[in-house]
Amino acid sequence: MLRTHTNGELTAANIGETVTLTGWVARRRDHGGVAFVDLRDRAGVTQCVFHNEDDFEHLRNEYVLRVTGQVTRRPEGNENPNLATGEIEVEVSAVEVLNTAAPLPFQIDEHVEVGEEARLRYRYLDLRRPEPARIMRLRSDANRAARNLLADDGYLEVETPTLTRSTPEGARDFLVPARLAPGSWYALPQSPQLFKQLLQVGGIEKYYQIARCYRDEDFRADRQPEFTQLDIEASFVDQDDIIDLGERIVEAVWNLIDVQIPRPIRRMTYTEAMEKYGTDKPDLRFGLELTELTDYFANTTFRVFKAPYVGAVVMPGGASQPRRTLDAWQEWAKQRGAKGLAYVLVQEDGELTGPVAKNITDEERAGLTVATGANPGTASSSPPVKLNRRVLCWALPVLRSVTVPALSRTASGRSCGLWMRLSSSLPQRPPSQEMSRWGTQHGLPCTTPSQRQNPSSWIPSTRTPVRRWHTPTILSAMVTRSVAVLSVSTAVTCRNVFLRSWELARKKHRRSSASCWTPSSTAHLRWAVSHLDGIALSRFLRG
Repeated sequence: MLRTHTNGELTAANIGETVTLTGWVARRRDHGGVAFVDLRDRAGVTQCVFHNEDDFEHLRNEYVLRVTGQVTRRPEGNENPNLATGEIEVEVSAVEVLNTAAPLPFQIDEHVEVGEEARLRYRYLDLRRPEPARIMRLRSDANRAARNLLADDGYLEVETPTLTRSTPEGARDFLVPARLAPGSWYALPQSPQLFKQLLQVGGIEKYYQIARCYRDEDFRADRQPEFTQLDIEASFVDQDDIIDLGERIVEAVWNLIDVQIPRPIRRMTYTEAMEKYGTDKPDLRFGLELTELTDYFANTTFRVFKAPYVGAVVMPGGASQPRRTLDAWQEWAKQRGAKGLAYVLVQEDGELTGPVAKNITDEERAGLTVATGANPGTASSSPPVKLNRRVLCWALPVLRSVTVPALSRTASGRSCGLWMRLSSSLPQRPPSQEMSRWGTQHGLPCTTPSQRQNPSSWIPSTRTPVRRWHTPTILSAMVTRSVAVLSVSTAVTCRNVFLRSWELARKKHRRSSASCWTPSSTAHLRWAVSHLDGIALSRFLRG
């Protein structure tokens, strides 16, 4: 070893020892004949004292050094409580320059703001900064915590192939040409779904993998073409077993940053989430639940509120917002498909003001604060009119998130440790606006029907909304993991796969200008039929 200790482990207990350290020059302070050099490595920083000017005059930031010297106590009053090594320093007796450094494009300092482009171009320098290095360590610790817990539970870590065949999933595949088979390609996996199910059929029973996944889709805040997921599959378990395992993993990982996750994690149905928050991944750090006013304005004479759905968001402190803020919310709503923003301000004396208040009846004004739960000083907003429920339920929850920064002084804050589980009330086949019939949700064909469903509802011809055991877990409006109980019935799974493939083929056919089925449009049907054995196919057709 080139060193006896790291730069983060020396303490007062090591005083008097001769040590050898290695690392990068983080900072040099020349005090005329004496120089103090902060030597940095992954573990921390140690202050080294140079008395020989020939040893330190040529040193620059980010030079790589190997120093040998004696550990001494810092002079009284010069201790640094912010460092683990703040009580000691090393009196250098020998120094070796292992590598020099050219002038840097930016300073390796946590207090210096660096542009993202420069950070990515010089990624190796960026990783020397404290925060990126901390994130890398935390990621490693999180992986280790999950691995240890799963290993103790009897799970086997199995690597699945990275080069596979293309299958219909939620995004486009990345394709890799096969050199030995011209005209053919491998596909990079969007998930290890098929492989982990084959492992269950093969009797592995408990599998996990920290898997790399690839999806060729547009960049968004929560989408990347390449990402890592903790992938778990188990046999002979029910939903509660998997949810309990997921909660224990979440608890173990968040303990690494000293955040206590209350167990059991709160659970919420899809229906409740959509009614209260208008989204299946609500941010529960603040209130501002949606209020439905469709029945309240059922007999209104105000044309704007004569709509299939009327909803509102009550915003505490909204009445004190300046007019330019209210106008900005109006413009925001128009840019996203609404025709404006109908708002009512509740003044401190209880009087209702705003452009909408004068257009509703005295009776409607009198009961509006009770119907919405609005207190004096609040604002009630709703994108108006002639929009269907789906558009309104999309606009309101986003408006809810947009207004929170402006209301941060009055909105109730909550710990980021609040999680929510969406239960199995999500319908597997929601109505299709294009075809006015039931379709298949993405990613759900292989999940098992809810045990509360009538078996007749499994048959696609009945057009009954089959509900599935599928449970994502939400933290601060971000989907962090997903639990699904997979189907063990070949016939049920094949019906789902066939229905999904048929819909994909029909969509391709409608986009094609030809009057007959094209080879590309029938590919999904061929793929579906190839996965149906004879018995399952006959049962599917009879159903």
